[in-house]
Amino acid sequence: MRRFTLAAPAALAIATFLTAVPVQAYDGHRALGPENCTATACHFDVPPGTYDVRVVLGGEEPSSTAITGETRRSLLPETAVAAGERVARSFTVNVRTPEGEPTGADGAAGLDLVLGGSAPALADIRVTPARHTRQIFLVGDSTVCDQPGDPYSAWGQQLPQFLRKGVSVANYADSGESTVTYLQNPQLWATVQPQIRRGDLVLIQLAHNDKQTDEATYRANLETLVDGVRAEGGRPVLVTPIVRRWFNSDGTLNNGTALLVNGLGVDHPAVTRSVAAAKGVPLIDLTAKTKALVETLGVEASKALYLYNEKRDNTHTSVHGATVYAGLVRDELTAQHLVPQGKVRVG
Repeated sequence: MRRFTLAAPAALAIATFLTAVPVQAYDGHRALGPENCTATACHFDVPPGTYDVRVVLGGEEPSSTAITGETRRSLLPETAVAAGERVARSFTVNVRTPEGEPTGADGAAGLDLVLGGSAPALADIRVTPARHTRQIFLVGDSTVCDQPGDPYSAWGQQLPQFLRKGVSVANYADSGESTVTYLQNPQLWATVQPQIRRGDLVLIQLAHNDKQTDEATYRANLETLVDGVRAEGGRPVLVTPIVRRWFNSDGTLNNGTALLVNGLGVDHPAVTRSVAAAKGVPLIDLTAKTKALVETLGVEASKALYLYNEKRDNTHTSVHGATVYAGLVRDELTAQHLVPQGKVRVG
């Protein structure tokens, strides 16, 4: 852990005011700093793009700081710093319009960061345009997207906190989408595909809303997405869907509803695995991993992963559940050498 000793006024100055730098005055090269922050938030009036953020955390008292950004994306996990010490952390963030779900509201222009945690303390911050960044695009549904409001959260929304500077997440997952609608809506696949650059990863998890999609169509749609990513020089990664929390009387998950077999008898995870094998595509079997975890926790303890207590919802995850599931994705990205070990946070 790198530690820094800074004068106390550096931390105190941040709590005084918020001054936005006009977008026309931003030359795209110089670093933007703490003059854009209050004690609880920062706003940087920058155009859409990808930005590196370097923060120095800590103050004269013990502190514990987490950072979220844009539409409730977790960008930095809660970080404790001892009294009088300073710790530097860096991450890369994608800024776009709309800032959350692609079919949602535009949100505020520029980059917005929120300082959270049990005792937040920001000593310094610098924002610069990112160079040599690898992008991870997310194609998915409401279990992946940047959920706009509490208590909802999704694993794609929590994934950025597990990544270091040099890797950013562009989450184009959207609530209610199936493989059919994702390909049809010009705000979705037609918007994502032209942005893909050589070496970018595109994680694809669509199944929850393919309730009336027959097997041949579902398979063909996944193949279309895979081929479209490769046509741009990107690397597709198929992700089987997270399970729904529906138990049998013996404590196992229901083979239909929980494990994403639709009313036509289409086993979405099985088809996804089959397409991955046939096309030579990396596979993150999130169905198998979330099934094992939910069944191990059991009927009661697994409620905390979902919104059962708040909404009687056994499909959508809580912040806790989304974070746990994002950790599973992070583990697979490194285990399959899709993201270098040095680019992920493990703690």
